[in-house]
Amino acid sequence: MNALLEKIFAPRQIRALKQAIAAILAALELFGVVLFDTAQTPRGPELDLSGYELVLEDEFDGDTLDLTKWAYRGSGVRRAGFMSPEQVFLEDGNLIIRAEYKDGRYGEGWYAGMIRTVEEFSGGGYFECRCIASLGGGFWSAFWLNSPGMVSAEASNGGIGGAEIDIFEAFNYRTPIKKNSVSLNVHVGGYGDGLRSMGLGDYKVNKPYTQYNTYGLEWTDEEYIFYINGVEAVRSDFKDGVSKGLEYAILSLETPDEVTAEPGFSTDFIVDYVKIYQKP
Repeated sequence: MNALLEKIFAPRQIRALKQAIAAILAALELFGVVLFDTAQTPRGPELDLSGYELVLEDEFDGDTLDLTKWAYRGSGVRRAGFMSPEQVFLEDGNLIIRAEYKDGRYGEGWYAGMIRTVEEFSGGGYFECRCIASLGGGFWSAFWLNSPGMVSAEASNGGIGGAEIDIFEAFNYRTPIKKNSVSLNVHVGGYGDGLRSMGLGDYKVNKPYTQYNTYGLEWTDEEYIFYINGVEAVRSDFKDGVSKGLEYAILSLETPDEVTAEPGFSTDFIVDYVKIYQKP
Protein backbone atom coordinates (compact mmCIF):
# COMPACT_ATOMS: atom_id res chain seq x y z
CA MET A 1 0.00 0.00 0.00
CA ASN A 2 2.77 2.46 0.95
CA ALA A 3 4.65 1.66 -2.28
CA LEU A 4 1.54 2.41 -4.34
CA LEU A 5 1.01 5.72 -2.54
CA GLU A 6 4.63 6.69 -3.15
CA LYS A 7 4.12 6.24 -6.89
CA ILE A 8 1.05 8.49 -6.93
CA PHE A 9 1.71 11.18 -4.30
CA ALA A 10 4.60 13.26 -3.05
CA PRO A 11 5.85 12.54 0.54
CA ARG A 12 4.11 15.64 1.92
CA GLN A 13 0.84 14.60 0.28
CA ILE A 14 1.18 11.09 1.74
CA ARG A 15 1.64 12.52 5.24
CA ALA A 16 -1.40 14.74 4.81
CA LEU A 17 -3.46 11.80 3.52
CA LYS A 18 -2.48 9.60 6.46
CA GLN A 19 -3.32 12.40 8.89
CA ALA A 20 -6.72 12.85 7.24
CA ILE A 21 -7.45 9.11 7.41
CA ALA A 22 -6.40 9.03 11.08
CA ALA A 23 -8.69 11.97 11.83
CA ILE A 24 -11.62 10.26 10.09
CA LEU A 25 -11.04 7.01 12.00
CA ALA A 26 -10.81 8.92 15.30
CA ALA A 27 -14.06 10.72 14.53
CA LEU A 28 -15.83 7.46 13.67
CA GLU A 29 -14.54 5.89 16.88
CA LEU A 30 -15.73 8.85 18.95
CA PHE A 31 -19.14 8.51 17.27
CA GLY A 32 -19.24 4.88 18.42
CA VAL A 33 -18.19 5.84 21.96
CA VAL A 34 -20.99 8.41 22.24
CA LEU A 35 -23.75 6.30 20.69
CA PHE A 36 -22.82 2.74 21.63
CA ASP A 37 -20.43 3.13 24.61
CA THR A 38 -17.62 1.35 22.77
CA ALA A 39 -13.96 1.42 23.80
CA GLN A 40 -11.58 3.95 22.30
CA THR A 41 -7.97 3.78 21.14
CA PRO A 42 -5.22 5.60 23.07
CA ARG A 43 -4.04 8.31 20.67
CA GLY A 44 -2.08 10.77 22.80
CA PRO A 45 1.64 11.52 23.00
CA GLU A 46 4.16 8.81 23.83
CA LEU A 47 5.50 8.51 27.36
CA ASP A 48 8.54 10.66 28.17
CA LEU A 49 10.34 9.85 31.42
CA SER A 50 12.97 12.58 31.06
CA GLY A 51 13.85 13.90 34.50
CA TYR A 52 12.51 10.85 36.35
CA GLU A 53 14.54 8.41 38.43
CA LEU A 54 13.60 4.80 39.22
CA VAL A 55 12.75 4.59 42.94
CA LEU A 56 11.12 1.14 43.14
CA GLU A 57 11.42 -1.86 40.84
CA ASP A 58 10.34 -5.46 41.25
CA GLU A 59 10.69 -7.99 38.43
CA PHE A 60 9.52 -10.84 40.67
CA ASP A 61 12.52 -13.05 39.87
CA GLY A 62 12.91 -14.60 43.32
CA ASP A 63 11.23 -17.53 45.02
CA THR A 64 9.07 -15.54 47.42
CA LEU A 65 7.42 -12.14 47.51
CA ASP A 66 9.78 -9.40 48.70
CA LEU A 67 8.10 -8.24 51.90
CA THR A 68 10.43 -5.24 52.15
CA LYS A 69 8.57 -3.88 49.11
CA TRP A 70 5.10 -5.44 49.41
CA ALA A 71 2.49 -6.15 52.06
CA TYR A 72 -0.62 -8.34 51.79
CA ARG A 73 -3.81 -6.27 51.78
CA GLY A 74 -7.45 -6.90 52.48
CA SER A 75 -7.19 -10.43 53.86
CA GLY A 76 -10.54 -11.96 54.83
CA VAL A 77 -14.06 -11.68 53.48
CA ARG A 78 -14.42 -9.63 50.29
CA ARG A 79 -17.64 -9.65 48.26
CA ALA A 80 -18.46 -13.24 47.21
CA GLY A 81 -15.23 -14.72 48.51
CA PHE A 82 -12.04 -14.20 50.47
CA MET A 83 -8.68 -12.47 50.03
CA SER A 84 -5.76 -14.54 51.26
CA PRO A 85 -1.94 -14.28 51.14
CA GLU A 86 -1.72 -17.88 49.88
CA GLN A 87 -3.17 -16.76 46.55
CA VAL A 88 -0.10 -14.60 45.86
CA PHE A 89 3.15 -16.27 44.79
CA LEU A 90 6.08 -16.05 42.36
CA GLU A 91 6.54 -18.41 39.42
CA ASP A 92 8.81 -18.29 36.34
CA GLY A 93 9.80 -14.66 36.90
CA ASN A 94 6.24 -13.46 37.39
CA LEU A 95 4.00 -12.48 40.26
CA ILE A 96 0.90 -14.67 40.17
CA ILE A 97 -2.35 -13.80 41.92
CA ARG A 98 -4.73 -16.74 41.57
CA ALA A 99 -8.48 -16.94 41.95
CA GLU A 100 -9.90 -20.40 42.68
CA TYR A 101 -12.39 -22.35 44.74
CA LYS A 102 -10.77 -24.11 47.70
CA ASP A 103 -11.00 -24.98 51.37
CA GLY A 104 -8.61 -22.34 52.69
CA ARG A 105 -7.76 -20.47 55.84
CA TYR A 106 -11.21 -18.83 55.98
CA GLY A 107 -13.17 -21.95 55.10
CA GLU A 108 -14.54 -23.23 51.82
CA GLY A 109 -15.19 -20.73 49.07
CA TRP A 110 -13.71 -18.58 46.33
CA TYR A 111 -10.25 -17.14 47.03
CA ALA A 112 -8.20 -14.38 45.41
CA GLY A 113 -5.50 -11.96 46.60
CA MET A 114 -4.17 -8.43 46.81
CA ILE A 115 -0.85 -6.75 47.68
CA ARG A 116 0.25 -3.15 48.15
CA THR A 117 3.57 -1.33 48.27
CA VAL A 118 4.99 -0.94 51.75
CA GLU A 119 6.13 2.55 50.84
CA GLU A 120 3.65 5.38 50.47
CA PHE A 121 4.56 7.98 47.88
CA SER A 122 4.04 11.74 47.81
CA GLY A 123 4.82 14.45 45.31
CA GLY A 124 3.73 12.53 42.24
CA GLY A 125 5.59 10.14 39.97
CA TYR A 126 5.11 7.54 37.28
CA PHE A 127 3.72 4.11 38.14
CA GLU A 128 3.79 1.21 35.66
CA CYS A 129 3.18 -2.52 35.53
CA ARG A 130 3.52 -5.06 32.73
CA CYS A 131 0.99 -7.84 33.02
CA ILE A 132 -1.55 -10.29 31.63
CA ALA A 133 -5.00 -9.74 33.10
CA SER A 134 -7.12 -12.59 34.50
CA LEU A 135 -9.92 -14.04 32.41
CA GLY A 136 -13.33 -15.34 33.40
CA GLY A 137 -15.49 -16.09 36.40
CA GLY A 138 -16.40 -12.47 37.08
CA PHE A 139 -13.01 -11.81 38.72
CA TRP A 140 -11.09 -8.75 37.53
CA SER A 141 -7.45 -7.63 37.63
CA ALA A 142 -6.40 -4.13 38.63
CA PHE A 143 -3.37 -1.93 39.18
CA TRP A 144 -4.27 1.14 41.20
CA LEU A 145 -3.24 3.76 43.72
CA ASN A 146 -4.96 4.36 47.02
CA SER A 147 -4.44 6.72 49.90
CA PRO A 148 -4.89 6.91 53.66
CA GLY A 149 -6.87 10.03 52.77
CA MET A 150 -9.67 7.87 51.40
CA VAL A 151 -10.66 7.02 54.97
CA SER A 152 -13.28 9.80 54.90
CA ALA A 153 -14.73 12.61 52.82
CA GLU A 154 -13.05 15.15 55.09
CA ALA A 155 -9.63 13.55 54.76
CA SER A 156 -9.94 13.14 50.99
CA ASN A 157 -11.01 16.79 50.62
CA GLY A 158 -12.30 16.38 47.09
CA GLY A 159 -9.25 14.36 46.12
CA ILE A 160 -6.61 16.81 47.29
CA GLY A 161 -6.07 14.89 50.52
CA GLY A 162 -6.07 11.52 48.76
CA ALA A 163 -7.75 9.60 45.96
CA GLU A 164 -8.19 6.15 44.49
CA ILE A 165 -6.73 6.18 40.98
CA ASP A 166 -7.44 3.09 38.90
CA ILE A 167 -4.50 2.84 36.51
CA PHE A 168 -6.42 0.00 34.91
CA GLU A 169 -9.24 -2.39 35.73
CA ALA A 170 -9.78 -5.35 33.39
CA PHE A 171 -13.50 -6.10 33.48
CA ASN A 172 -13.32 -9.13 31.22
CA TYR A 173 -16.97 -10.07 31.72
CA ARG A 174 -18.30 -7.00 29.90
CA THR A 175 -20.05 -6.93 26.52
CA PRO A 176 -18.23 -8.40 23.47
CA ILE A 177 -17.54 -4.96 21.99
CA LYS A 178 -15.41 -4.18 25.07
CA LYS A 179 -13.72 -7.53 25.62
CA ASN A 180 -10.26 -6.26 24.61
CA SER A 181 -10.35 -3.10 26.69
CA VAL A 182 -9.68 -1.81 30.20
CA SER A 183 -11.41 0.78 32.35
CA LEU A 184 -9.75 3.91 33.82
CA ASN A 185 -11.30 5.69 36.82
CA VAL A 186 -10.72 8.17 39.65
CA HIS A 187 -12.55 8.06 43.00
CA VAL A 188 -12.44 10.63 45.80
CA GLY A 189 -14.31 11.44 49.02
CA GLY A 190 -13.79 8.25 50.99
CA TYR A 191 -15.88 5.09 50.74
CA GLY A 192 -18.99 6.36 52.49
CA ASP A 193 -21.68 8.81 51.44
CA GLY A 194 -19.03 11.26 50.24
CA LEU A 195 -17.71 8.97 47.52
CA ARG A 196 -17.54 10.64 44.12
CA SER A 197 -16.32 8.83 41.01
CA MET A 198 -15.28 9.71 37.49
CA GLY A 199 -15.20 7.05 34.80
CA LEU A 200 -12.60 8.15 32.27
CA GLY A 201 -13.61 5.62 29.66
CA ASP A 202 -12.73 2.19 28.31
CA TYR A 203 -9.59 1.93 26.19
CA LYS A 204 -8.56 -0.69 23.68
CA VAL A 205 -5.67 -3.02 24.53
CA ASN A 206 -3.97 -5.68 22.43
CA LYS A 207 -5.26 -9.01 23.80
CA PRO A 208 -5.04 -8.02 27.49
CA TYR A 209 -6.03 -11.50 28.74
CA THR A 210 -3.46 -13.51 26.76
CA GLN A 211 -0.56 -11.12 26.14
CA TYR A 212 1.60 -8.80 28.21
CA ASN A 213 0.73 -5.10 28.07
CA THR A 214 1.92 -2.12 30.09
CA TYR A 215 -0.31 0.24 32.05
CA GLY A 216 1.02 3.44 33.55
CA LEU A 217 0.02 6.59 35.39
CA GLU A 218 1.91 9.87 35.57
CA TRP A 219 0.80 11.76 38.66
CA THR A 220 1.83 15.42 38.29
CA ASP A 221 1.06 18.56 40.27
CA GLU A 222 -1.75 19.40 37.85
CA GLU A 223 -3.29 16.13 36.60
CA TYR A 224 -3.25 12.37 36.25
CA ILE A 225 -2.07 11.09 32.85
CA PHE A 226 -2.95 7.49 31.99
CA TYR A 227 -0.85 5.43 29.55
CA ILE A 228 -1.38 2.11 27.79
CA ASN A 229 1.72 0.57 26.21
CA GLY A 230 3.50 3.92 26.49
CA VAL A 231 0.80 5.93 24.69
CA GLU A 232 -1.34 8.49 26.50
CA ALA A 233 -4.98 7.48 26.81
CA VAL A 234 -6.57 10.26 28.88
CA ARG A 235 -5.93 13.00 31.46
CA SER A 236 -7.92 14.04 34.51
CA ASP A 237 -7.78 16.38 37.52
CA PHE A 238 -11.09 15.16 39.02
CA LYS A 239 -12.57 16.46 41.40
CA ASP A 240 -11.12 19.46 43.29
CA GLY A 241 -7.56 18.75 42.16
CA VAL A 242 -4.97 15.98 42.20
CA SER A 243 -3.82 14.26 45.35
CA LYS A 244 -1.28 16.09 47.49
CA GLY A 245 -1.35 13.29 50.05
CA LEU A 246 0.31 9.90 50.32
CA GLU A 247 -0.53 7.21 47.76
CA TYR A 248 0.49 3.55 47.58
CA ALA A 249 0.30 1.13 44.64
CA ILE A 250 -1.89 -1.99 44.67
CA LEU A 251 -2.04 -5.14 42.53
CA SER A 252 -5.31 -6.99 43.01
CA LEU A 253 -7.36 -9.83 41.63
CA GLU A 254 -10.80 -8.83 42.86
CA THR A 255 -13.60 -11.16 43.90
CA PRO A 256 -16.97 -10.24 42.32
CA ASP A 257 -20.35 -9.85 43.96
CA GLU A 258 -21.36 -13.06 42.21
CA VAL A 259 -18.95 -15.65 40.80
CA THR A 260 -20.06 -16.91 37.40
CA ALA A 261 -17.80 -20.01 37.38
CA GLU A 262 -18.16 -23.44 38.95
CA PRO A 263 -15.74 -24.98 41.49
CA GLY A 264 -12.73 -26.32 39.59
CA PHE A 265 -12.30 -23.04 37.69
CA SER A 266 -9.22 -20.91 38.32
CA THR A 267 -7.74 -17.80 36.73
CA ASP A 268 -4.44 -15.92 37.17
CA PHE A 269 -3.38 -12.28 37.16
CA ILE A 270 0.22 -12.48 35.86
CA VAL A 271 2.55 -9.54 36.53
CA ASP A 272 5.97 -9.31 34.90
CA TYR A 273 7.15 -6.18 36.71
CA VAL A 274 6.22 -3.05 38.61
CA LYS A 275 8.31 0.12 38.26
CA ILE A 276 7.85 3.44 40.03
CA TYR A 277 9.67 6.64 39.07
CA GLN A 278 9.86 10.03 40.74
CA LYS A 279 11.61 13.29 40.03
CA PRO A 280 14.48 14.08 42.42
